[in-house]
Amino acid sequence: MRMRLKKHLDERIENVSSILLHQEGDEFFTKSEEERHALLKLPQDIFGNNHPLYLELGCGKGTFAIQSAIANPDINYIALEKLSNVIVVGCEEALGYHLNNLRFLNIRAENTHYHLPPKCAQRIYLNFSCPFPKKTYANRRLTSKNFLSMYKVLLTDDGEIWQKTDNKDFFDFSKESLVENGFEVFDDMILPADYPGNIVTEYEAKFRELGKPIYCLKARIAK
Repeated sequence: MRMRLKKHLDERIENVSSILLHQEGDEFFTKSEEERHALLKLPQDIFGNNHPLYLELGCGKGTFAIQSAIANPDINYIALEKLSNVIVVGCEEALGYHLNNLRFLNIRAENTHYHLPPKCAQRIYLNFSCPFPKKTYANRRLTSKNFLSMYKVLLTDDGEIWQKTDNKDFFDFSKESLVENGFEVFDDMILPADYPGNIVTEYEAKFRELGKPIYCLKARIAK
């Protein structure tokens, strides 16, 4: 079912323009490859410092990104979400905290490399990404080959991918895909509810209430 547009969405998006770096519209898909790359922004231009940059792809309403930015003021965060209806909620909440180390991008995850430069991110978070359970949709999974190729470009040499999901099949697919595409999985577990430093997302809270296990992995580019 298609999500209904939130009331006064355009006005609300305009009101969060100080924290929303870009909203991807239909005109993006009419641009040439060269024009798309012209959108690229350097993290130091965005934040005015050279602190490490962490990305979250598919941030939903921004709970994880906001709480992470509050807890780690010396880390810069950029949170991506393709749904304007959803990201505007996170932007509005984040404005209330006056966070200088958090910005949002209202774009599709596969277009991240048009907005950010190579080797800019020390960490990429994939929190409860859509598992696309049908095999015919496997290339849409955020741990499929094309996405992993993009992450290799975006990550620093010592950069890492951190994934959380409630879907065991997706988790197993991710581990296999990462290894097949030049990554090393150096940690994987069922995440305890009291794991030190864990920031609970909206979906994690929901799935834990349902008694579902939360699968977690960490990976880096294989040497």
